[in-house]
Amino acid sequence: MNLMNQLEPKNAMTEAPLRLTELSHGGGCGCKIAPAVLSEMLAHMPAAQPFANLMVGTETADDAAVWRLNDEQALIATTDFFMPIVDDPFDFGRIAATNALSDVYAMGGTPIMALAIVGMPVNKLPLEAIGRILEGGASVCAQAGIPVAGGHSIDSPEPIYGLVALGIAHPDIIKRNADAKEGDVLILGKPLGVGILGSAMKKGVLDADGYAQMIATTTKLNTVGPALAKLPGVHALTDVTGFGLLGHLLEVCRGANLGATVQASDVPVMPAAVPFAKQGIGPGAIARNLASCGDAVRFDEGVAEWQRSVLADAQTSGGLLVACDAASADTVLETFRAGGFADAAVIGLIHSGPAEVRIAG
Repeated sequence: MNLMNQLEPKNAMTEAPLRLTELSHGGGCGCKIAPAVLSEMLAHMPAAQPFANLMVGTETADDAAVWRLNDEQALIATTDFFMPIVDDPFDFGRIAATNALSDVYAMGGTPIMALAIVGMPVNKLPLEAIGRILEGGASVCAQAGIPVAGGHSIDSPEPIYGLVALGIAHPDIIKRNADAKEGDVLILGKPLGVGILGSAMKKGVLDADGYAQMIATTTKLNTVGPALAKLPGVHALTDVTGFGLLGHLLEVCRGANLGATVQASDVPVMPAAVPFAKQGIGPGAIARNLASCGDAVRFDEGVAEWQRSVLADAQTSGGLLVACDAASADTVLETFRAGGFADAAVIGLIHSGPAEVRIAG
């Protein structure tokens, strides 16, 4: 079925076809509240009471909470939802579900079940299109081998979809941001540029190949997470989403109280995103992310403006970022590539010093 016909309102004879992205003020993980603003919002939250079985909570800015069930099992719990980053309802559902499950994989876990989070403008969006969003999410969960076992829905002015995702892992392989070590190599599993391509799409300048690149990366499950977490040399694991590579790497540095250096030219970027980045096309989240990083991120003079934008670009369903000892780097890359992540690359190094990120040209 043609997408424009699918989203055509009842009075389509007099009105232009409806696009999902026109119904929301932002899209994908670019909707996330900026890190600096979020920190200010949470600044006066009371300290969490100690719970002996809470292995990971809010203290290390990790991807999910982890609760020890017993000596062999830990429960991973996370939630993620956002507004449309694309106009195709089925693709929107797939991207949102893939992104939500990524948080489980990033902790080294295997998903076991999901619950749907649904907010839809039911008087604006045809029920058939809403159904396609849910089908897209369910198809990804089926690919991951888990059920969508329930959920909650509301009538909202903007379309919102995502998942509560639950997973299981052995307590000994849970990977936290705070566990990166001095001398670790940084490896990124997916190329950057999702937010930039999404902005190009909204402007009507993204061609079919560029859209295909965006969909291919945002709907690829990070199922390699558990295999990476079991490698003895892997110390920290996170996924790169709305705060961009810079923001999420800075969380790793702050958690471990270490610095990092990234070689800008080594960071994988989707080919279609490069010309748009050079034209200054990208989501507003880029500026927010750069502002939130502040002086904690330093760029060498040789780093081009477009590269700075790419490094701060808000990723939706982005790649896993691994900190591992140098001796394990080849094994980590082989594990990524065996899982179908051909763009995985070494991008930098964790080192002593203040919790800052230097971008080398």
